[in-house]
Amino acid sequence: MEIINQMKLEFLSIPANVAFARVAVAAFASQLEFTLNDLEEIKVAVSEAVSNAIIHGYANSPDGTVRIVATLGKNSLEVRVEDDGKGIEDIKKALQPAYSSDPERTGLGFVFMQSFMESLRVDSAPGEGTRVSMVKTVNPSLSSTSYTQLEH
Repeated sequence: MEIINQMKLEFLSIPANVAFARVAVAAFASQLEFTLNDLEEIKVAVSEAVSNAIIHGYANSPDGTVRIVATLGKNSLEVRVEDDGKGIEDIKKALQPAYSSDPERTGLGFVFMQSFMESLRVDSAPGEGTRVSMVKTVNPSLSSTSYTQLEH
């Protein structure tokens, strides 16, 4: 991917930062010609990834650090959400719908990420944290839209 722009965020693993992260990434992504619906989907995917880092990676401890790297290409956004938490023992199992290590949760976070982004990659190992990488592509039929002002 040819990098057009990039941003990096780092913040404490507290729930209030979920909203901050989703809005910051969506505002950054708006530099491309994403639709409002695309931006909403990006927000949900980022919220889920950051929530997973806080809830599952750090077990709701406010002492952890969540990092986001968002990269804009010509027609795409790549978002990486990383933590140094406890990691995932079985990634394949964690990606299954309705699976959660916390019985209070629905286990749909990865399902939302998979359905709202074009690609999802999860790298993790017990005790080594987790990296979630997601890509969203601008709809090619919308990116070439142009407007002409007609004179009277």
